[in-house]
Amino acid sequence: MATTFNEAETVELLGKLANTASPSGYTMDIMKFISGLLKELGVQFKQTNKGALIATIQGKNDERHRLLTAHVDTLGAIVKDIKPSGRLKLSMIGGFNWNAVEGEYCTIHTASGKKVRGTILMHETSVHVYKKAGELPRNDEHIEVRVDEKVFNAEDTRAVGIEVGDFVSFDPRFEVTETGFVKSRHLDDKASTALMLQLLKTLKKENIELPYTTHFYISNNEEIGYGGNASIPDQVVEYIAVDMGAIGDGQATDEYTVSICAKDSSGPYHYELTHQLVALAKANNIDYKLDIYPYYGSDASAAIRAGYDVRHALFGAGIESSHAYERTHIDSLRNTAALLLAYVTSTMIDE
Repeated sequence: MATTFNEAETVELLGKLANTASPSGYTMDIMKFISGLLKELGVQFKQTNKGALIATIQGKNDERHRLLTAHVDTLGAIVKDIKPSGRLKLSMIGGFNWNAVEGEYCTIHTASGKKVRGTILMHETSVHVYKKAGELPRNDEHIEVRVDEKVFNAEDTRAVGIEVGDFVSFDPRFEVTETGFVKSRHLDDKASTALMLQLLKTLKKENIELPYTTHFYISNNEEIGYGGNASIPDQVVEYIAVDMGAIGDGQATDEYTVSICAKDSSGPYHYELTHQLVALAKANNIDYKLDIYPYYGSDASAAIRAGYDVRHALFGAGIESSHAYERTHIDSLRNTAALLLAYVTSTMIDE
């Protein structure tokens, strides 16, 4: 069985995903890119009405299925208003703090297809003009987009092609350091997506036969709460969300191991399935951490809330500074890839 982690290919793919804008609600381009990859691999897949992709690998047992999901949608914003100055007022897509994107470059995606560049700033940014600039709240009333066009009023901005409802994506600033760190916005959850796509490539290239028919669900609405809670085949027994591990004070998760979640804000994950993942990590010498994420939900928990009768679990790479300028290490990607392969080639907990 192939166990070699192709670092160069994984990082290259992750970079392509990170640099393809995909805020929730505006994921057409990245889904087209992933569809092309799946076609190249010769993997059977379908697209849901909501725009998600579900690739399927037939296994020895076609009566009981597994499903793994990663989401490719990201945080972003949408134009709420065009101010009299010609600058833009924003409405958030997903949950983050405005200070996490203050000063970031962005792209406004107009309905005509034109892309306009801009910068996300406080209205009162200049310390030479606004004495208390650093004390003002970072909120919808003060944050705006400075458009990189010669505009003086709202009419000028509309003449450029910008209108209320246009999507705004944040520059990812993808970078890989010589010390093995991967830094970028939207590693949540494009790191997992890259690993799942690489796993599919490994399964096809090495002609690995899986014990159960397995579905690989690339969801596109997770950041707004309902990415993977529909179109789940009736035969699915086990549902794994491959998503980021949360790092911070009181957390066991780090940037070098695979993080296995025992509980998040939705409640505990399936006990036996979670501990099967722990057992697989131990048996395969995979560095892991077992953890609880206090302010977190996943596509797996969304599926449970939707009423699906499945065993659900969650694991993924440890991501530092989630929903901001994120970072992980190649070691965490490697350990997550190893657990993915170990899981899909293992038997179910009741066999």
